[in-house]
Amino acid sequence: MHPGSVENWLRNEDVPEVDVIVGGPPCQGFSNLGRRDEEDVRNGLWREYAYTINRAKPKYFVVENVAAFGKSKQFQDFVDATSSGGLISDYDFEFRILDSADYGSPQRRKRAVLLGHHRDLEAPSFPRVTHRGAEATVRQAFEGVPSSTLGQDLPDSYVEYGGKLFRGAFFASQLHLDRRYAAMSLERFASIPENGNRFDLPEHLKAACWINHRSGSGDVMGRLRWDKPSVTIRTEFFKPEKGRYLHPSADRAITHYEAAILQGFPASHRFVGSKTAIAKQIGNAVPIPLGKAIAEALLGVIGVATSNGVVEGSTRMSDTFPAGGSPSQR
Repeated sequence: MHPGSVENWLRNEDVPEVDVIVGGPPCQGFSNLGRRDEEDVRNGLWREYAYTINRAKPKYFVVENVAAFGKSKQFQDFVDATSSGGLISDYDFEFRILDSADYGSPQRRKRAVLLGHHRDLEAPSFPRVTHRGAEATVRQAFEGVPSSTLGQDLPDSYVEYGGKLFRGAFFASQLHLDRRYAAMSLERFASIPENGNRFDLPEHLKAACWINHRSGSGDVMGRLRWDKPSVTIRTEFFKPEKGRYLHPSADRAITHYEAAILQGFPASHRFVGSKTAIAKQIGNAVPIPLGKAIAEALLGVIGVATSNGVVEGSTRMSDTFPAGGSPSQR
């Protein structure tokens, strides 16, 4: 673990040789929800990923980003980097848009995934779709989760790391926390039926911008649908004005606990930080079922390489760009 930017890590630390690198350069510069600024400094962090490949010399690598990454200038830069004379010309990759709901996640989340390999090795196949037409639902995910919450505030617990104190560490079940809503918000929530959204509000409960904006996304102030996968869980899932993040029946937004469940975090996972920081960790993560499917696809080719005597020793995984944290950490 390196608690700092990837630039400083490459500059100051020894980079171990590993079999696989998994990472996701920041998506904010490519996301349709942002300004899509081609000059966003975070867009250039794919180079640090490429430098890491050069130094760690992996057999395989994975890059994950928002679907829009596939149409970005930086994606073409990555293509050029793997071409003859490029920064990582010893490698090639396959590209595909994957939806986490197709792999057992109770969430629709489309992501660009690059599966890379050293040119001397067999290219990995993308994982086989397992749940298309039989997607997991919000109802299944929330089974056993009470609609009532534990309150609004994090438990009074702290942990020290790197000479600093952080809130935590918390199990996801300890994060079944509500917010302090204004009376107007509570009245709006109570007026929205199951499967509904802002269009179902009476005129006196609509914001002025909604009254003048009668078309467009129906996800704003929308309730998750019980019998479908959820919408993409983003970092501000606790704000219903940001999307379809109201509980399917309770008059509140989904909690951090419920968002972690929709992302597939196991009950044993522990979170550290403020409520806002933990929300970023949850929203920036790759859904666990999708990550597992990709990992199993890689393990299949690594096993073949091992049996052929290509790979020696045990497989090691390096999560070079952890989810969450500052843009240059991710």
